Amino acid sequence: MFLLLNILAALNGVYLLLFGSKSSGLTSARLLFGGAIILLIFPLCIPGLVIARNWYSRTIHTSFRLEGSGFILVHPDELELHKGMLAHEANRESYQLMNEDAVQNPVKTITAAEEEDVDESCCKKLITRDRLEVLGIEHPLWLLLRRADFWLYYIAYFCGGTIGLVYSNNLGQIAQSLGQSSNTTTLVTLYSSFSFFGRLLSATPDYIRAKVYFARTGWLAIALLPTPIALFLLASSGNASALQAGTALIGLSSGFIFAAAVSITSELFGPNSVGVNHNILITNIPIGSLIYGFLAALVYDSHGFTGIKTVTDSVVCMGRGCYYLTFVWWGCLSVLGLGSSLVLFIRTRRAYRRFEQSRISSNMVDDS
Repeated sequence: MFLLLNILAALNGVYLLLFGSKSSGLTSARLLFGGAIILLIFPLCIPGLVIARNWYSRTIHTSFRLEGSGFILVHPDELELHKGMLAHEANRESYQLMNEDAVQNPVKTITAAEEEDVDESCCKKLITRDRLEVLGIEHPLWLLLRRADFWLYYIAYFCGGTIGLVYSNNLGQIAQSLGQSSNTTTLVTLYSSFSFFGRLLSATPDYIRAKVYFARTGWLAIALLPTPIALFLLASSGNASALQAGTALIGLSSGFIFAAAVSITSELFGPNSVGVNHNILITNIPIGSLIYGFLAALVYDSHGFTGIKTVTDSVVCMGRGCYYLTFVWWGCLSVLGLGSSLVLFIRTRRAYRRFEQSRISSNMVDDS
């Protein structure tokens, strides 16, 4: 069902990107509006499928087993992550047997004696100290704010997705300063469309996990990569092609981050506390909007002498210099976010690997 919804949404997005800017008649507008309403209502069928699946499990599946039957309403791969999270408590004991250094508390502590015996480098301490050992552990507020993994995640979001959001808010003024005011609609369409495609791509790890398994924090680092590339591209060139390419890359990166962030928060800090923990995470959006917007305004106003006065006495800056330093600063900050996401990936990949091994083991036990 979700795969079908993603395919329909992708086709709809491609159509709007290629043909949406053209003028259409009343009939076409009604068809597009009707299609959008159907796509909005279609997910309401999902609870019905869940009820049907439960009824099937109670009445039919308990009576006899159909090996390889196509009658199963939910594909087993869709339940793997949920089954692993439910089996988490049992898996913790197996983790302790496999790793003698694992303790009951998922936060790995380092005693003073160990610090004296082992001469660890700063980089190794950054990677190993206080890192997550098991996925899905519930983190209340006091524990969340003490975790280094949370602050690495916070910095990655703050210096990645939030910059993309602030860029979209200033897109009209950026286009005006580069003499591309006539292309503002096209740029907004590009950002919205590629942000939409980025949200669809965030589901890719779940679809390909049977063939290629990669920690979701690793996907986050990959998703952050287009942002510094786009910002440095915008700083190096002010032509229309660079502006469109940079806007598309930033939209793609931001969309992926916004959609994947909820799943990452749930996996790292517990599914039951995801609502509170994710709201704490996204406090970086208003903070980042204020800081990044103020930084852009300072650079813009500092080049006001090269601009012109409007009727309202506000300065309209024209030229690459209006946002050059802003793009450079944003690009450097996005590199910081990329580095933070890489450290987060290195710190959490062992927990993801253990989770995947446990999931495979539990499936083998169920099959036997």
